[in-house]
Amino acid sequence: MGYKIIVDSCGEFTEELKKDEHFSSVSLELDVDDYHVVDDESFCQAEFLQKVKESPNCPKSACPSPQRYYDAFCGEAQNIYAVTLSAKLSGSYGSACTAKQMFEADFPDKNVYVFNSCSASGGETLTGMKIQELEEAGHSFEEVVKLTEQYIESQQTFFVLETLETLRKNGRLSNLKALVANVLNIKPVMGATPDGLICQLAQAQGMNKALERMVQEILKRTKNCEEKMLAISHCNCPKRAQKVKEQIEKLMKFKRILILETAGVSTMYANDGGVIIAV
Repeated sequence: MGYKIIVDSCGEFTEELKKDEHFSSVSLELDVDDYHVVDDESFCQAEFLQKVKESPNCPKSACPSPQRYYDAFCGEAQNIYAVTLSAKLSGSYGSACTAKQMFEADFPDKNVYVFNSCSASGGETLTGMKIQELEEAGHSFEEVVKLTEQYIESQQTFFVLETLETLRKNGRLSNLKALVANVLNIKPVMGATPDGLICQLAQAQGMNKALERMVQEILKRTKNCEEKMLAISHCNCPKRAQKVKEQIEKLMKFKRILILETAGVSTMYANDGGVIIAV
C-alpha cells in the first residue's frame, strides 16, 4: 500500500471509504457531564443527542493525542496524509503536527503531511477523497500536497442549524457581532472564512427558508460545479438532506453529491436537525 489517508473523526466516511484500506480515522472524544464516548464506530447518535438534550451543560470534545496520530501513521505506506478539522476550531491539527515531528524522527524515509482542512465534517471527507484521486492519478507526494492545498483554498463550507447554542457556549462564535434571537425563529446561514473561522452569510425566517437561502448562497459562490463534488452532512434529518440535494440538483450540476450522516463531533456542533454542506 503506497499511501495512507488519516482523517480525524469530525470527517464522515461513506460506506465505500469505510471499506477502503487507504483510509483510517483518528477519534476525538466527547463528554456530556459524566457521559463519555469515543467518536468511533461505537458512537450512538440517538443516545448522545438525548444526553445533550437532558443536560443543562454544554457538551465538550477532546482532540486526539499525538500518540493516537503517531500510531495511525505506522504501517507500510510510504506517503502518509492526515486531514484535520479547522485549526481555528480544534487542537486536532496541532496534535497531528506534533505526531508528524515524532514520526519523522523515527522514520526519516517516510513522507508525512498534515492538512488543516479549514473546514469540518464533509469538507474533510472531500479533502481526503481529493488526496486519493491525486494519488491514484500518479502524482508525486509533493504534487499531491500542493494540489490538495490549492483544493482546500478553493473549498467552501455552509451550514444551517436548528440551534447555535453549542457553538456559542463553546466559544466558536466569538467573531460574530450579533446573533438574532431564537424567539423570532430567525435561522442564520453560516459559513467558514478562508482560514476556517465561522461567519454568518445570510439569514431567513424558519428552517425551510434558511435552507433555500443556503442553496442560493452556494449557487452564488460556486463556479465550475460540473467539475466538483458536494457533500451534504445531516444530523438526524435524512429527509431534510435529500430535499436540499434535490433543490441543488435543480439549479446546479455537480460531478457527484454525497449525503453523509454526522459522526460524533459534527453531531455535537450541528445538533439535532443541522445540515452542513461542503463544496
